[in-house]
Amino acid sequence: MAGTIESRLSLGMVAGEKSGDMLASAVLLGLQQSGLALQAQGIGGPAMAQTGFNAWWTIDALSVRGYAEVLRQYPRLWRMRRELGDRMLAWRPQLFMGVDAPDFNLGLAERLRSGGVRCAHFISPSIWAWRRERIERIRKSVDHMLLVFPFEQAIYDEAGIPATYVGHPLADVIPLQVDQAAARRDLDLGGGSSPVVALLPGSRPDEIRYLASVFLQTAQRLYHCRPDIRFVLPAASPALGERINELIVRLGLRDAIPLKVVLGQSHTVMAAADSVLVASGTATLEAALLRRPMVIAYRMAPLSYRIMHRMGYLPWIGLPNILCRDSVVPEFIQNEATPEALAAAVLAQLDDAAHCQVITQRFEQLHQSLRRDSASRAADCIHRLVDV
Repeated sequence: MAGTIESRLSLGMVAGEKSGDMLASAVLLGLQQSGLALQAQGIGGPAMAQTGFNAWWTIDALSVRGYAEVLRQYPRLWRMRRELGDRMLAWRPQLFMGVDAPDFNLGLAERLRSGGVRCAHFISPSIWAWRRERIERIRKSVDHMLLVFPFEQAIYDEAGIPATYVGHPLADVIPLQVDQAAARRDLDLGGGSSPVVALLPGSRPDEIRYLASVFLQTAQRLYHCRPDIRFVLPAASPALGERINELIVRLGLRDAIPLKVVLGQSHTVMAAADSVLVASGTATLEAALLRRPMVIAYRMAPLSYRIMHRMGYLPWIGLPNILCRDSVVPEFIQNEATPEALAAAVLAQLDDAAHCQVITQRFEQLHQSLRRDSASRAADCIHRLVDV
């Protein structure tokens, strides 16, 4: 009977980066809370490990983005996926679930599915934004797709691919009301009315490479215009923290601007901020759910950008704008993402309280639409798929 303590589930899982680690851990906790005795193995991160997940490789092995970057890493990634597939087929879990990282996970799932392993995928590839042709690979690769955005259900229904909208785990984890003053105390930012700007250049090495110096130079310009501004930057890992601190020294900013670099605590950092300068990705959705005005930026290798730019369908890259179907917050891509442009956009937000209130209201509506007890819904889908 589903949900009894005697029910057991063997679950293969692959999450590719920090955001996938968080999303996967929410599903694992939902399965455990449903009463399953769970054995889960594959590729994961520290949040998954806290649930008892056995990581054969860590998420760092998959933290690669962009076409040019993936091409350089392709031989290593191909060998790892081949070995991972061999181990999964030898183990034969009741279900394999890829979490995001579609370019890696869908190929793996197709092989496992052809070998008789049931496969699901959590977080649909952004076929509504670019590369629509992937819907056919999804059809071959998965028995069921778990969706985190409500508009995706119609896409999968039309394609005839089994799918369920479960809501977004972040919308359940992040509270509807956020205490900015408490966040500032937790970060030891002191009191007063000085504005705080959060800098989030990304959690992957390539993002730090292309965005960190731009964000730091933006902070320098902001401080020149407004000497009362304070800055906080959350480093996703100790290694990235070291790289960021080295960059700060190299740019001559160690004592030039009031900047605090902290390890992790990205939600607390964003909650403390009046405006967030953030790399396009999951962090933009986190900032929106925390009701924070933001400026979105992204840079990548020129070849990767040219390829992805030709494949895009939407006028936005940031999830908050995509989900609101509107240019709620400004975006700056590739050569447009200059310190001058980013600083001007952040200052415009800091100086326009009325507009920031409109942004906050739009993000509150977005939060309500995504808050669906995702972990429980995902667990229910998995129960039905494997009949435990």
